[in-house]
Amino acid sequence: MRVLVTGGAGFIGSHVVTACRSAGHEVRVLDALLPAVHPRYADGPAGLDGVDLVVGDVRDAVTVDRALDGVDAVSHQAAMVGLGVDVQDMPDYAGINDLGTAVLLAAMARADVGRLVLASSMVVYGEGRYECPEHGVVPAAPRRRADLDVGRFEPPCPVCGRQLAWGEVGEGTPPDPRTTYAATKLAQEHLTAAWARATGGGAIALRYHNVYGPHMPRDTPYAGVASIFRSALEAGSPPRVFEDGGQQRDFVHASDVAAANLRALEAPPPDSGLRAYNVASGVPHTVGDMARALAEAFGGPDPVVTGEYRTGDVRHVVASPARADAELGFRARVAFEDGMREFARAPLRPAP
Repeated sequence: MRVLVTGGAGFIGSHVVTACRSAGHEVRVLDALLPAVHPRYADGPAGLDGVDLVVGDVRDAVTVDRALDGVDAVSHQAAMVGLGVDVQDMPDYAGINDLGTAVLLAAMARADVGRLVLASSMVVYGEGRYECPEHGVVPAAPRRRADLDVGRFEPPCPVCGRQLAWGEVGEGTPPDPRTTYAATKLAQEHLTAAWARATGGGAIALRYHNVYGPHMPRDTPYAGVASIFRSALEAGSPPRVFEDGGQQRDFVHASDVAAANLRALEAPPPDSGLRAYNVASGVPHTVGDMARALAEAFGGPDPVVTGEYRTGDVRHVVASPARADAELGFRARVAFEDGMREFARAPLRPAP
């Protein structure tokens, strides 16, 4: 199979390229090599030796048409990620993530390419699943600045105000995007579903949870928390843990994410429409757990819990991996402890 990986020079995309090539597939990469993410490469991006690299923007129809020539399936990893700086980032997020996806889908229809794996994200859920001891499963009420300022980080029941118990999020959970990035990732899913219905194509959305691993980008406003902590340790500074460190997350290794992409590309496609899958380890840990594991493996300094918060952050998002296991045969293989020991000393992507 000939696979086009958009964003294939990036962190997750490069792992997807490696997994596809190792499985015997022919790979082409489309990547804009944006200077906000990529440094100036003397010999081209690492890991792409022998790969047909098309340098160009996924929003440019002519470039995308050329990249799709002779392709059997697409793994769409190209995106602007992270929380960003502020609302001034909105046009870039919408342009790269949503317009870029629309241009790609239109080009796929012209080229009669009917297989797509979309890199989606757990951020489409917003807050995770919660249950009130009195009112059962309820949506978490939005967290108020006044509560966050005094260290009350747990979202309350929207009916009675009592503290909620968190649980696993399944793919059928109604989406509730709470940041610009989250809104654009959900829009990508909607655009992809519309394309699949209109063309009869088969589309799978992989909702990544907190991905980490070798060649993760260094600390930038668009980086994930694992990268921020790892960059701090490399600079000799303690990881700064926001809130009280008790935020529950599912940390999944980049090699497992790549394996999930390979499973999705090789699986029989959905008859029509879009099928979503959580890509997660199934074993939650707190953000504080991760900071401590990284610091211990790196040799210090110890994390500092700051009590600071970001208004776009959610408290607990933990996934159920059952559907991906049952339908794709995907299970994460890298244990949290092993992955963090590796990541503590793994190379990071050079700064732009």
